[in-house]
Amino acid sequence: MKTEFKLPDVGEGITEGELIEWKVKPGDAIKEDQLIAEIETDKAVVEIPSPRDGIVLELHFEEGDTVPIGDVIVTIGDEADRQAGEEKKDSGTVVGVLEEAEEPADAEKEILTTPRVRKIAEEMKIDIATVKGTGPDGRIMEEDVIHASQEQKPGARREQDDYGTVIKLPLRGLRKTIARNMIQYQQSTAQVTHMDEADMTELALIKEKEENAFAEKGRKLTYLPFIIKAVVLSLKKFPYLNASLDEESGIIIKKYYNIGIGVDTKDGLIVPVIKNADGKNIIRLAEEIADLAKRGRERKLEIKELKGSTFSITNIGSYGGIYATPIINYPEAAILASGRIQDKPRVVAGEIAIRKVLPLSLAFDHRILDGGMAARFIKSVAQLLEDPGRLLLELK
Repeated sequence: MKTEFKLPDVGEGITEGELIEWKVKPGDAIKEDQLIAEIETDKAVVEIPSPRDGIVLELHFEEGDTVPIGDVIVTIGDEADRQAGEEKKDSGTVVGVLEEAEEPADAEKEILTTPRVRKIAEEMKIDIATVKGTGPDGRIMEEDVIHASQEQKPGARREQDDYGTVIKLPLRGLRKTIARNMIQYQQSTAQVTHMDEADMTELALIKEKEENAFAEKGRKLTYLPFIIKAVVLSLKKFPYLNASLDEESGIIIKKYYNIGIGVDTKDGLIVPVIKNADGKNIIRLAEEIADLAKRGRERKLEIKELKGSTFSITNIGSYGGIYATPIINYPEAAILASGRIQDKPRVVAGEIAIRKVLPLSLAFDHRILDGGMAARFIKSVAQLLEDPGRLLLELK
């Protein structure tokens, strides 16, 4: 018996999703709960399992299509249904089926590129052999892979305008969500940015000392767990930064500390959330950051892991950035951007010394708090990072 399987309601008020990839094809025998497709909603990539054992008879959408919740995406049946379909398809033929001649395979060509570019292509799911290189002797450069990823996106069109070639990309999936949310954030907050610096010299020595121990256990130690700890301690001193504003209820101060961390993916920025960050030590935070970032880049996070943040941190320093005006992650009250640590001259005990300086940019909602409180908050964060002894007392 045939089953017309409809795209199920994945919750969170989602009404549609983009079909990213089919995991099956017509004629495949499948088992109940076997993965048959990946759908990208405006929250996350959702895996769709089969509702039953059977044979895939028909796929009703193509990869790249937008699928409304409740529409039939696949028809599943049994062997009798498959045979009946084959007989119906062949009943109108007169001369039978001509086999297509196999095209000779092209001789394998040497691909000139670097391991780094190969890794970028792999992360973007681009077949490096299909990329046209623009470097010397046809060498494939990083920008060639980026251009190829644009042209290979579903719905991409190459056209000409009055000045030359353009590639038109449909606004869909995560990028569409980001575009919609950015407008909402800008229209719903009175955003101001305050900037300061933190002397990370002492903390850098501690981090350097502990890095080998982390590496031996397969972990990577970054500054972010320390920054999260300093932020949480400062949020407890300045609770208006761990709040949101409801037009009817007023200011809502959160007494839990869920920290969103910006993760850059090939599709755009996502913000997975470390829940109850105040109850986790540096090791636990480092592990959780690495796990969320890895699964975030793979788009394997669950929707619940992207919700519930009370304050967010984005690291622009990993891309060489210094200061920024980050957009607040609505409905939060503030977001902190950490920049690239630089060696700078500073006066220490009356003498000039070279110190490791971290730029900090705090964007905040001026409806909830004023500049004075924002300045004191960011100064608190900086002082905790500058005095690891005070910070480490809180890391048990």
